[in-house]
Amino acid sequence: MMIKILAAILILSVCLFCIKKYVDYTTNKKIADYQRDIIEKHYEEVEHMYRQTRGWRHDFHNHIQTMKAYLELGKAEELKEYLDRLDQDLTAVDRIIRSGNTKIDAALNSKISLAMEKGIQVHAKAIVPEEISVSEIDLSVMIGNLMDNAMEACMKIDEPEKRFIRIYVDVLKENLYIYVMNSVGGRLKKIGNSYVSTKSGEHGFGLMRLDHLVKKYQGYLNRQDETDVFVTEIMLPLE
Repeated sequence: MMIKILAAILILSVCLFCIKKYVDYTTNKKIADYQRDIIEKHYEEVEHMYRQTRGWRHDFHNHIQTMKAYLELGKAEELKEYLDRLDQDLTAVDRIIRSGNTKIDAALNSKISLAMEKGIQVHAKAIVPEEISVSEIDLSVMIGNLMDNAMEACMKIDEPEKRFIRIYVDVLKENLYIYVMNSVGGRLKKIGNSYVSTKSGEHGFGLMRLDHLVKKYQGYLNRQDETDVFVTEIMLPLE
């Protein structure tokens, strides 16, 4: 009888071990697939931003020729109006974050460009050293997830003028500090003390992935909602 019990325990242990291995494999594969999709999406967004900049530079010669024509024709008022419009375009092109860290610049600028295309007001500031211990992939996933969630929340607001995102990134007391505030439309969903995505599937997995990455770096994550805004704060210890 004892031999049968031991055999049953052994078989159960083997089954549990196999199940755990399968779950680990499935989870790791899902994480790898998610990271690959994030990176591919990130590269597409960066390329889109570069195309916009190259397009403006390509048009620069035409702008100069137009301004010369107004000047030669003595049309000062038309020239002034043209310069005003050009100044607005230049302001939009120049809204590029230069934090001092190329990894953060690439991750932020691609998302900021996308948000501005959607008509979302973006206020961003980042000051970060070039060398930090957080990996480029992890940083892209975290910032990409934060910005995607912020844009999704903004686009639920009916009044376009109320859509905004504020981003602040800095090094505070040997920690990488990431702060994102965005306007929200509709009620936020919570289970207990935790906020959950309004979508399922990959987007919901993105929130879990963000939590996992913060825990990986033994960091601090705080989410809170106030009147018509949602705030996320992340602190990641730097080596």
